[in-house]
Amino acid sequence: MAIDKRKSIFRFNAYNRHQWMAEMAKTVPAGSDVLDAGAGTGPYRDIFSHCNYKTQDFCKTPSSTGKYTKMDYICDITDVPVPDESFDVVICSEVLEHVPEPIKVIEEFSRILRQGGRLFLTAPLGCGIHQEPYIYYGGYAPFWYQRFLPMFGFEDIKILPNCGFFKHYAQESRRLAKFLFPRDMRKSLKILTFPLKLIVSFWFRKFIPVLCHFLERFDKDKNFTVGYFVEASKKKKPATPDFQHSVNDSIDLSKGD
Repeated sequence: MAIDKRKSIFRFNAYNRHQWMAEMAKTVPAGSDVLDAGAGTGPYRDIFSHCNYKTQDFCKTPSSTGKYTKMDYICDITDVPVPDESFDVVICSEVLEHVPEPIKVIEEFSRILRQGGRLFLTAPLGCGIHQEPYIYYGGYAPFWYQRFLPMFGFEDIKILPNCGFFKHYAQESRRLAKFLFPRDMRKSLKILTFPLKLIVSFWFRKFIPVLCHFLERFDKDKNFTVGYFVEASKKKKPATPDFQHSVNDSIDLSKGD
């Protein structure tokens, strides 16, 4: 997939998330049963078009009214009305921070995934208030996934940071410019501050993000990332031995003594 340089610099958070999910989608066989949990506007519908793609959301966030994609299941994410082991893949992007009891979400994903099924999960490490009033957590450290995913039968856990400190700083630099010159500022004040706005906008919204894009390579730890991409698989149960066959083998062995 070709890289959109502009988006990778100025909109890297959502852009990288979508790129990662698109790469994951390529690894899913055609015709697989996929659930997009907390689907919202359905940004991943197209990249899973080769699958039997289903959506779930509770559809109550005021800021998303009228923007939701077509939903197959309008329900609580911890209680999806499907039988056990209904899906090959569950995707859940930027949802856990909006759920009061996120551990129950992981438990539900384990229930509805088939053995060997895959989970593609993203969530922020640090975020501000958004989609209020349904925002309960600021983010999740990698150790959260390492602790709770195995508790519900997940293995082969891979955790990838969405860039590091410099990119995070660039994101907040662009946000600073918006805070300094809000849209609801009085018209007279907008006129007076327009020259300053041009300078500030160039510095914080253009120059700093470009600079941080090139400095990003020097951040090896990436502990101050904006969030993580997580891939995991549901454990397959060990094959149940054929009890009668084992008994017969024992009998045959005893006859040979």
